[in-house]
Amino acid sequence: MNEMMPLGEGVAAKKRRRGMAVPEGGREASRLAACVLEVLAGLRTPAEAAQELGVSLPRYYQLEQRALQGLVAACAPARRGRVVSAESENARLRRDNERLTRECQRQQALVRLARQAAGLANPVAKPGKGSEPSGRKRRVRRMVRGQEAARRLRQQAEAVSAGPGGEEPTAG
Repeated sequence: MNEMMPLGEGVAAKKRRRGMAVPEGGREASRLAACVLEVLAGLRTPAEAAQELGVSLPRYYQLEQRALQGLVAACAPARRGRVVSAESENARLRRDNERLTRECQRQQALVRLARQAAGLANPVAKPGKGSEPSGRKRRVRRMVRGQEAARRLRQQAEAVSAGPGGEEPTAG
């Protein structure tokens, strides 16, 4: 029962990887990364790598530059602390808005109570933008001067084209 297992066998040994862990990515991205690393290590020339990837030499240099920029960006120290996403920022702003709305309503209620305790009349509520004052019609907004002038010119043109007596001039 107490048999000794040889080293390297068993479940733990099967899960163990040898060498460096390679990040997951697409097949093309892996090929490109391997070619760039081989060129940088001196195992192949840029022309051989371009031929392997099926791109021109100038395009290979562009891809190599982009890969190096990604490498440098990945080596930059990560920002400390919690990363705030747009969704969490939106949720925080909504909570703040609700809290401030409740606080404003509370303050308004305290002002009403203080006015009542002092025997002062509550101010008349002003109608909001969406509500119409009862009994009054909204004043029609005047046209802009340019619109008014254009309307008059059209009327004048129609009157001239109608000719004397209000009839359309006949052709011929």
